[in-house]
Amino acid sequence: MTSGFLRFLARRLAAATLFVLVVSVAALTLAHVAPGDAFTSREIAGDDPELLAAARSYYGLDRSLPEQVRAWLAGVLRFDLGLSTRFNRPVAGLVTERAWNTARLAALALLVATALGVPLGVMTGARPRGWLARAVAPVSIALVSCPPLVGALALLLVAARTQWLSIAQGAYAVPTLALALPVAAMLERLQSQAITEAMQAPDIVAAAARGMTMRRLIWRHAGRQSLRPVLGIYGLVIGGLFSGSLAVEFVTSWPGLGRLMLDALVSRDLFLVTGCALAGALLVAAGNLVADVLRGAVDPRVRGAS
Repeated sequence: MTSGFLRFLARRLAAATLFVLVVSVAALTLAHVAPGDAFTSREIAGDDPELLAAARSYYGLDRSLPEQVRAWLAGVLRFDLGLSTRFNRPVAGLVTERAWNTARLAALALLVATALGVPLGVMTGARPRGWLARAVAPVSIALVSCPPLVGALALLLVAARTQWLSIAQGAYAVPTLALALPVAAMLERLQSQAITEAMQAPDIVAAAARGMTMRRLIWRHAGRQSLRPVLGIYGLVIGGLFSGSLAVEFVTSWPGLGRLMLDALVSRDLFLVTGCALAGALLVAAGNLVADVLRGAVDPRVRGAS
C-alpha cells in the first residue's frame, strides 16, 4: 500500500468522521429546539407537574442545548447514546439492532442491483443497436423514474394477488426488489454508456484490429475501463439506498432503522432521534468510504486529485 493511497484513505476517513458528527449534532439540535418533548402530551392531560419534572430530569431533557450536546458527545465515546423515552431502553442497543437490519437489507439490495445492472449494461453497451439494448432501455428508464416507495407498493399489490412473494414482516423479497430494481436500472444505463465509450477508445480499437476475440475485448479490456465512472457514483447509490429504505421499510413492515426513526419522531424521543441519525450517517459514511476506496484502487488519478 503506497503512501499516496494511505493519505487518500486518511482524508476520506477524516471527511467521513466530520460528516457523522455534523449530522448527529444537527439532529440533536433540531430535536431539541422543536416545540414540545416526550412528556408534553402528559402535561396537557394534566399529570402531576412534579412527576413530569422528575421524569424530564431522569432522561436529561431539562438540560440546555449546550449541556445536552456536551453530554451526548461524551456518551458517544462510551457508546452511551442516552435512554429512549418511548421504550425506556438504552438507545445504543435499539439503534444497533435496527441499523443492522437496515444494513443487511441495503447490502442485499446493492448486491442484487450490481449483479443485474452491471452485466446487463455491459451487454447493452457493447451492442447498443441490438435487440437486447432496444428491449432493456425503456424498462430501465421506467424503473429509474420510479421511486422506491411506488415500487414497493406495486410489488406488495402483485405479491398479495399472486402469492409469488412473501409479504410477512421480515421477509426480504419485496423490500429488496423495491430498492434494488431502480438502482439496477441506473447502473445498467451508466454501465451501458461507459462501455460504449470504452469500445471507441484507441487501445480497444487497436486490440480489435489485432484480432482479439470480442468476448475478451468486451469483458476484460473495455469492462475494466468502464468501471471507473460506474464506481464513481457508488457513493451516491449507497446514500440513495439508505434514504429510499426509510419509506420502503415503513410500507413493508421491515424492522429497520427507518421504522425506528419514524417511531422516535412521532413520540418526540430526543435521544432516539439523535441515535437513529447517528446510525444512518455512519452507514452512509461507511458506504461512501468503501466506494471511494474502490474508486481510488481502480483509478490512481482519483488519489492524486483528492
